[in-house]
Amino acid sequence: MKQYIGQQLVIGLQGTKLTKDESDFIVQNNIGGIILMKRNCESPQQVRELVAELQNLRHKQPDKAPLFISIDMEGGRVARLSAPFTQWPPVAELGKLDSTSVAFKFASFMGAELRAVGINLDFAPCIDVLTNKDNPAIGDRSAGSDPELVSRIGSALVRGYIKSDIIPCAKHFPGHGNTPVDSHFELPVEEKSLAELDAIELVPFKKVFRARLDMVMTTHVKFPKLDPDWPATLSQKILTDLLRTQLRYRNLVITDDLDMKALTKHFDKALIPVRALQAGANILLYCNEPESHKIAVEAIAAAIQDKKLDAKVVEDNHKRILALKKEKLAHPDPLPMEEVGRIVGHPDHVRLSKAIVAGAVPQDLLTT
Repeated sequence: MKQYIGQQLVIGLQGTKLTKDESDFIVQNNIGGIILMKRNCESPQQVRELVAELQNLRHKQPDKAPLFISIDMEGGRVARLSAPFTQWPPVAELGKLDSTSVAFKFASFMGAELRAVGINLDFAPCIDVLTNKDNPAIGDRSAGSDPELVSRIGSALVRGYIKSDIIPCAKHFPGHGNTPVDSHFELPVEEKSLAELDAIELVPFKKVFRARLDMVMTTHVKFPKLDPDWPATLSQKILTDLLRTQLRYRNLVITDDLDMKALTKHFDKALIPVRALQAGANILLYCNEPESHKIAVEAIAAAIQDKKLDAKVVEDNHKRILALKKEKLAHPDPLPMEEVGRIVGHPDHVRLSKAIVAGAVPQDLLTT
């Protein structure tokens, strides 16, 4: 059962090199994926070598499945890769241009650089509708305040990532755009009704689901009119009744980082992963705390043993994750360094980035 549990975890690393303890934990627990943070990335060559080492571990794991190598690369302030990787502007700049062809090219160029070093899953695009301009968590990460605009740009970004062989992950379901509080530090409470959410926040999600999105990320926001007891990440009413049943979303659901204070200030660390799986999440994300994913594995195993969590939930998640990996990660290893050097920071990518900021994109960049 531990083999099944581990495949449902995406975990962080402490530095730019893999430690023996990290390597052993990944292999022994059949861990499904890694998230790369800024602390793990110093140069294209170092990232490439780290990813190659991580993917080599799959041969020692029970499933022998490729690992998800994930990252937060939206552009603007949410970017983990420094120059010579192309430095992309925030998505708000795409919103100003309102061009789906520019958004598509933005994602496909960014995706090409990620894929070159072996990153295969990007926690982007952020498709929150910015209805509260003072929102500290979202701000310029959103394309704007119009749900139709956010839908157009978001679905174009999804298609661009897919084109470059990157799995995109839209976030933060069912919407983090109206909150005055940052869920990294406290639990936001959103008083909107389902009808109000349906008119604004859910519009982009419905659109990107039709763009063949393989993964969606939950938000740690409480919606009392949808569920008076649990924030979205831990809510069966939101992840199962709303997302699965009403919106008919069929693909994978990953949590936002389960160590964010929106959750850890209010719920026990051992309860959080179990409750997220009960609610309908398929993958659990742990970015920073090195002990948290260990607590999660033990807590889930204990919950299955005590019949608090149905083993079939974990078995079904395991099966679905492996199916996506088989379909999308046929070539999981990074490219040779010579090719990486040609792709990362490519002149066309840098030109596009600068042109977006300038507010006018030459046509030749959209046809390359």
